[in-house]
Amino acid sequence: MTRSRWTHAAMAAATAAVLVTTGCAAPVQTSGGGAAADGSTSMLIGADNGSPTFERNFNPYSSNKRNTASYIYEPLVIVNEMSGDETPWLAESYEQPDASTVVFHLRDGVTWSDGEEFTADDVVFTFDLLLQHPQLDLRGVGEHIASVEADGSDVIVHLSSEDVPGAVIIAQTMIVPEHLWADVDDPVTFTNEDPVGTGPYTLGDFTPNQYTLVKNETYWQADKVAADRLVQPAANSELDIVNKGYDWAYAFMSDVEDTWVKADPEHNTYWYPAGATIALIPNMTKAPYDNLDFRKGIAAALDKQAIADKAEQGYVDQASQSGLMLPAQEKILDPDLPNQGIVEQDTDAALEHFAAAGYTQAGGKMVDANGQQLTIRITTPNGWSDWLQGVQQVKTQLGALGIEVEVVQPQPAAYQREMRSGEFDMVMGTVGGTGQPYQDFSGMMGARFYQDVGTTASGNFGRFQSPEADALLDELKVTVDDARQAEIAQELQTIAYEQLPMISLFYGGSWGLFSTKSFTGWPSADDPYASPKTWDQTPLLILTSLEPAS
Repeated sequence: MTRSRWTHAAMAAATAAVLVTTGCAAPVQTSGGGAAADGSTSMLIGADNGSPTFERNFNPYSSNKRNTASYIYEPLVIVNEMSGDETPWLAESYEQPDASTVVFHLRDGVTWSDGEEFTADDVVFTFDLLLQHPQLDLRGVGEHIASVEADGSDVIVHLSSEDVPGAVIIAQTMIVPEHLWADVDDPVTFTNEDPVGTGPYTLGDFTPNQYTLVKNETYWQADKVAADRLVQPAANSELDIVNKGYDWAYAFMSDVEDTWVKADPEHNTYWYPAGATIALIPNMTKAPYDNLDFRKGIAAALDKQAIADKAEQGYVDQASQSGLMLPAQEKILDPDLPNQGIVEQDTDAALEHFAAAGYTQAGGKMVDANGQQLTIRITTPNGWSDWLQGVQQVKTQLGALGIEVEVVQPQPAAYQREMRSGEFDMVMGTVGGTGQPYQDFSGMMGARFYQDVGTTASGNFGRFQSPEADALLDELKVTVDDARQAEIAQELQTIAYEQLPMISLFYGGSWGLFSTKSFTGWPSADDPYASPKTWDQTPLLILTSLEPAS
């Protein structure tokens, strides 16, 4: 089973199979990539889960698409969600002359894989397509756009309000060719079986059990693409990945050193960086969770590194209470936060905070003024074993202070409903993970996501309210000055640290497995230029950074 929400996300594109005929299909590859007799190179990759077989769907806006659609289609800008760093892609640059306008300057010399020229009209068409068919708008760009127009090789986006953070959301949209998609009768149900993109790969052989992507020789940076062929089998279990010698996969392995690395110590490596903050989210509409001293007591009572070690077997670190992913976002960390925002376990301080909230120890129990034992109810999804192990460690540590902890495990769908509707006491959840301060902090504590209990919310699940935070977020949304943006981000970190809209526990991992047998240049802790995940935009950064192994 999957070990974290981030692994669940990796498999979200899996669907049932349909039989596809492709002439004489290639046999399923049973060993890792490398050089062929003709000198071409192939990569065996675990980027897509067939569950159990593949459906031929390369519509980049479909929730059931093949994950590798993003190897064929490209955005205007790629964002490293760990650090927030932006890399110009189909747009050489962009600017915001004011808070309600974005101007993208497109790259020259880009063609679609069928030879047609890529133009600003394609970008305008793409945004209009998403505005006309909101079912395809998986990133929610429509809420940011009023209108779009082409001006030569520039694209001018008129935002629906003063919305500086909206620019980077819009910029990450995969662009499709107008000359083909304009004739599609129903883009919502369109499966795009023969995709034409601007990206480094085109679709090769396709069967329900395996498909290949072939290097696009007319790609605008083809000289940076090392692998001539990507091979994606439908079956990519842990056993498959190890025994078949995959070149790249995204998977949690419980003992990665004795499984993956041991299989080929000379070449097999891994990198498990932070993917988001896993936190306890208190329901601010309920006592005692609305009491700041109570929340501070919980935070000080917990040994978060021990929780991290129990939940993720020592592969991740305790999380900063700043709301940032460290070390990737260290450049915007408020230097005045003590210990980089890490709240260490301090039992004496915890007892002081609990006392201020009206709870004291008596007879080995933490009790209120009436002598009733303090009981905390924590909700975590059934089947997410790593989170459950983390919660069990929380229960043990709080139990040592005399606090009773009840663990509730609804099925994932029910968990989502309860969390979004605010029908919980304290819930395990993810916070941040986009690398964008406005998105991360507004999702954590912003009024724009606030909903009354019983009404579905898409963020701020704890129903936190802070006029100070809202004023800062409102200012951040309309500020084009980079220096002031950094100052606001640090002020928001202080609120997260001091007011505890969530209680950070540990970082959810991104589970990257690599082999240097055929290709080198994989991202790592020493060179964190991209997340190791195999879907969305970041594979474009990786696939254009690799080199053939010497």
